[in-house]
Amino acid sequence: MSENIIELSAAELAQKLQAGEVTSVQAVQAHLDRIAATDGAAAQERSHGKAGLNAFLHLNAEEALEVAADVDRDRAEGKQLPPLAGVPIAVKDLIVTKGQPTTAASRMLEGWMSPYDGTVTEKLRAARMPILGKTNLDEFAMGSTTEHSAFGPTRNPWDLSRIPGGSGGGSAAAVAAFQAPLALGTDTGGSIRQPAAVTGSVGVKPTYGSVSRYGVIAMASSLDQVGPCARTVLDAAMLHEVVGGHDPKDSTSLSDPAEGFVEAARAGAAEGGLKGLRVGVLKELTGEGFQPGVEQRFREAVEALEKAGASVVEIETPNFKYALGAYYLIMSSEVSSNLAKYDGVRFGQRALPKDGHVTIERVMSATRAENFGAEVKRRTILGTYALSAGYYDAYYGSAQKVRTLVQRDLDAAFEQVDVLVSPTAPTTAFPLGSVDEQADPMQMYLNDIATIPTNLAGVPAISIPAGLSPEDGLPVGFQFMAPAREDARLYRAAAGLERLLEEANGGPIWKDLPDVVEAVGKLSETTEGGAK
Repeated sequence: MSENIIELSAAELAQKLQAGEVTSVQAVQAHLDRIAATDGAAAQERSHGKAGLNAFLHLNAEEALEVAADVDRDRAEGKQLPPLAGVPIAVKDLIVTKGQPTTAASRMLEGWMSPYDGTVTEKLRAARMPILGKTNLDEFAMGSTTEHSAFGPTRNPWDLSRIPGGSGGGSAAAVAAFQAPLALGTDTGGSIRQPAAVTGSVGVKPTYGSVSRYGVIAMASSLDQVGPCARTVLDAAMLHEVVGGHDPKDSTSLSDPAEGFVEAARAGAAEGGLKGLRVGVLKELTGEGFQPGVEQRFREAVEALEKAGASVVEIETPNFKYALGAYYLIMSSEVSSNLAKYDGVRFGQRALPKDGHVTIERVMSATRAENFGAEVKRRTILGTYALSAGYYDAYYGSAQKVRTLVQRDLDAAFEQVDVLVSPTAPTTAFPLGSVDEQADPMQMYLNDIATIPTNLAGVPAISIPAGLSPEDGLPVGFQFMAPAREDARLYRAAAGLERLLEEANGGPIWKDLPDVVEAVGKLSETTEGGAK
């Protein structure tokens, strides 16, 4: 029974719950059992993580089962319930959640219990969705591999020796490994879409301001956006309608209602749903620097769109080549500002200097030295430098000008086409520990080259599986981009391509997923019960 339950999409599970074929308690318990079988045993030293996926930093089993039981009781009494009531979900540990720790995967916030819920958490509760727990991430969302968590790396369910992407590798791995049918992530430069690409799942970065950021621990406030993680486009659309919409507590929140996404997904997946769609292939995000297998699967997907009645043209965006540098200056500058409050005096775990006088300045210094990881320190220092007197105009100011140019490139492109497409990431998942960031952090940063422009411009984008790369048998991601406030276009186009690819490949990508339980068992044996 549990195997069948965890393999259901969120939409399918919702239908079975409504029909009384499955109870919410059964659904939650099945996913908790899957987590127990695949997430691994914790190492004695928590920073080593677990001898398994290590997708979850905290399990919320008791509360999730209570919510599920309440849903089952109300359903039995014939009460009207929201569409996803009883469907379990995981939440990235960057979103504050009352009753559970919110750590941002940092020693700085280890054990911190939020006194309130973020807006998206409130919406999940209103939708009667049991929260399974909080998922792992790169510390304060800084990274592309989920190797920068203070509580150990998350592993890719397709190959436990490889990265699951980042920063939201925990949410993507949980969904891809059937630990949860749905998850919430945050996307600053690709942190939902790049993990989706390398784990064979679906990830959406909505239009900036269309999903509330209230209660989301800020990394870069002008770039951050909450979005859904799922295994199907329809599931992502359903979750997007739950968490989206205006929030008066978020000053950047748009007034647009979150609606029409499910309808668009179903229309796109219908016969002829892609006919007349104008598709632009971004010249700057293909070719050199992209893995041949990634490029191959991308081209095959574009051909499938054409055969289905879409028109395809090549689009040039000349300023995209400057986007990566501009992004890392803007992001690091905002990181420097947002993380200034974590000093052991106002917020964060306090550390005292080992010797000498105890002063506020020395407490701040000791706190940050002890509780921030290397990547957080690197970006904070870069941002502080970029914002400093004498350098502001040369660095931060110039980066904002590039941001405007990228926005103009996209505006011009969308005058010609309905959606833009590219590979989501230049490569498939690479081995854990294979990038020496101390020597060359740009090796990691280049993973975000295809996702960053949409964050700079505030426009929506989605990544869906495009099949497995012939070189290594690992998932490849295909990215759609749309103009601001036109998220529905993404769901139409992505659902249509998803159907075409599943028909061509004889089913969804996860039919080829290796046995994760077996792989975790072997890993546990080699690590003797603790992760290294």
